[in-house]
Amino acid sequence: MTTTIHLTRGDITRVDADAIVNAANSSLLGGGGVDGAIHRHGGPAILEECRALRASHYGKGLPAGQAVATTAGELPARWVIHTVGPVWAASEDRSDLLASCHRESLRVADELGARTVAFPAISTGVYRWPLEDAARIAVETVRSTPTAVEEVRFVLFDDRAYEAFSRQAG
Repeated sequence: MTTTIHLTRGDITRVDADAIVNAANSSLLGGGGVDGAIHRHGGPAILEECRALRASHYGKGLPAGQAVATTAGELPARWVIHTVGPVWAASEDRSDLLASCHRESLRVADELGARTVAFPAISTGVYRWPLEDAARIAVETVRSTPTAVEEVRFVLFDDRAYEAFSRQAG
């Protein structure tokens, strides 16, 4: 089965999908950007589950490139899949970690039985990943990853991100 890719300009916290992906920081305890918005709009249930994950399996935090799910709390989605994107560095190729964020998020979505998944532009905010390259990695990884997810929506916050992903998605 082929996964359909759709692009939307908007706010990922308002997307009605089985799962939305959070561009989380490794602490899993909230932060700025997408991470902060998801925690704010989703309410305390997300933070509670993140604290439980930190107390059990992820005492040192979630490593970059991995993914884990929690409830979506008060968001329209059923689940939040938290993944930690890599910080961009000109001196080191970390594209495998960025690709892993997308692959691992789809793997977790499959475990949950999610059929629709919404992704933000992972690592393109404070982690400074160049937008065109992040879009290329995200789209290529979603297209090449075997999954039961039927629809992936890239939910882009501004016109610049939407245009970069549009060029990659064709």
